[in-house]
This record gives sequence, structure tokens and C-alpha cells, in this order.
Amino acid sequence: MAKTTKSSYSKETYLYWYEQMMLMRRFEEKAAQLYGQQKIRGFCHLYIGQEAVMAGSMSSIRKSDSLITAYRDHGHALCAGVTPNAVMAELYGKSTGCSKGKGGSMHMFSKEHNLFGGHGIVGGQIPLGAGIAFAEKYKGTNNVCLCYMGDGAVRQGSVHETFNMAMLWKLPVIFICENNGYAMGTSVERTTNQLDIYKLGLAYDMPSKPVDGMTCETVHEAVSEAVEYARNGNGPSFLEIRTYRYRGHSMSDPAKYRTKEEVEEYKQKDPIETTKATILTNKFATEQELEIMEEKIQQLVDESVTFAENSPYPDADELYKDIYVQQDYPFIIE
Repeated sequence: MAKTTKSSYSKETYLYWYEQMMLMRRFEEKAAQLYGQQKIRGFCHLYIGQEAVMAGSMSSIRKSDSLITAYRDHGHALCAGVTPNAVMAELYGKSTGCSKGKGGSMHMFSKEHNLFGGHGIVGGQIPLGAGIAFAEKYKGTNNVCLCYMGDGAVRQGSVHETFNMAMLWKLPVIFICENNGYAMGTSVERTTNQLDIYKLGLAYDMPSKPVDGMTCETVHEAVSEAVEYARNGNGPSFLEIRTYRYRGHSMSDPAKYRTKEEVEEYKQKDPIETTKATILTNKFATEQELEIMEEKIQQLVDESVTFAENSPYPDADELYKDIYVQQDYPFIIE
């Protein structure tokens, strides 16, 4: 049973969180169904259970801020503002997708929404996140970059190199580990003697702490604090947001390495149900109003399937496009 709480945030904030999480949940459920029908091919990593991480993050930043993440990225794209149509079309490999059908599930990208991937290489996005933050600092903006990674990625050596450089140059980047307990099918306990992942940042004197990732409130508070710290020129932070995925690592994973009891225990803390209970307790909306919202979200998801089905595949000559970018530099090197 979801715990009901009195509100510490506005009605608008709670409704925003609920809407965003419901969109991610319904979209991912539909993606799972379509994958089973072989409409979606290749790899497909679902975000079901982790929705509070992105909903709480997005209410903490500005539209001009940047996001970069790993391959469990459908929810990040949707929360960044990429339309369900563009995300679904990308899953289908269609030309109307946000990566023109050439990226698929693991490589969502949208320059318009400052979403820089979607990266299939484990940990590959972490140095890039610091690079985006470096560019913002170099240009003199006040923007920050949220750089997401999984608990498996923190085993990569690039994490330590990036943390060192980010601290040395005081880059406006917030490193966020979405610790869902398992790197593919390997539990955190089997890969490290230090179960508190956030402590990795302490070696670099980086502000670091654990965060409850099953509620939007705790995520919002932690990310907001880190964002303000970075905007004030103080440099990066590292947040270990402890969350949980209800499904397997990918659609091909039966997740037999976990007990049913473990999964059910986390489902009792489902962030969508918790947020819904808070909304109803504080009379921010009625059951009927939330049902209307859910119906509209389901309609958006259903429409995205129709859009993807009716969209064309990329032309063959697209294979040679978007490999390089023409850049006109404002200076000449002699």
C-alpha cells in the first residue's frame, strides 16, 4: 500500500511528476508489448520502476541545461521533451525518429532538447558529460549538464579520469549513478567491496551522497542542491540515486537472478503510486481527474505507435549522412 504524505511541493509540481512518470510507464509497457510482436528489433532496455529519477531531475533544471545518459534512455528522451511519436519511431528504426531511425533504442538524441544520447558503450557517456560541461563553462553560460550512468558503469576507469578532470576544472556537471542494484544480471554485492557507490566521489573531494530514488521529492531536492552548487561555479557533484527496475536488464533478460519477493518489495514503494497517494491526500486532483490524465497519456502512446507504423524507413543514402559536422570556427590557425 502506498504511503500517503502531506505535500511539501506545489500542486503543479506533483501533477507534473505524476504525468511524466505515467507517460514513461505507459510508453515502456507498450514498447515491451511491441518488442514481443517483433515490431521493435535489436536491444531494448526498459525504464519501468526508475521513473522518479527522471521526473525528479527534470523539475530541478532549466530547458537550457543538458542531459546525457547510457542506453536505458527512453524515459530520459520523453522527459527532455522529445515527443512520444519521435521516440517510438526511433524504436521502429523509422526516418521520423529523433535519431532519424539510425540510432534505435540505445541512441536517442535531440539537439533541440539538449539530449546528447543515449550511448551503447558502457561508461562512454561519462567523459562526454564532462566535455559538455566544459563547453558550457568555456562559453560563459550558466548551464549545467546532468550525466547519468548505471551502477555497472562506475567500474570503468574513465569514471576516475573524468572525476579528476571535472574537479580540477570545476566543471558544471552533476554525475548521477542510477543504482538499480544490478549490472545486467550481476548484483552490486558481487562486483565491489564498497557498496556505497557515492563514496567514489569522495576520493576527489567531490560533494557526493546517496539519494532515495523511489520518490520524486528526494531526487528533486538532491539534484536541485547539486545544480545550484554547480551554477555558482563550485564544480561537480556525484549522486548515487538508489532505484530499482522491475523488468530484466533488457527484453531478452528473464531476470532469474532475483527473487519474486525482492521485486514485490520494491513494487510496494512504487513512485507512481506514492505520488498518486500524495496528490489524492492533498486534494490536488480527484481520482476521476487522474483517470482523465491517464487516458490522454495512453492515447498519446497509442498514437505514437500509429505514427511509427506509418512512417517510412530511412533512405539508403542516409547511411553516409550525419557522420561529420561542418564547423565554421571563428578563428584561423596559421
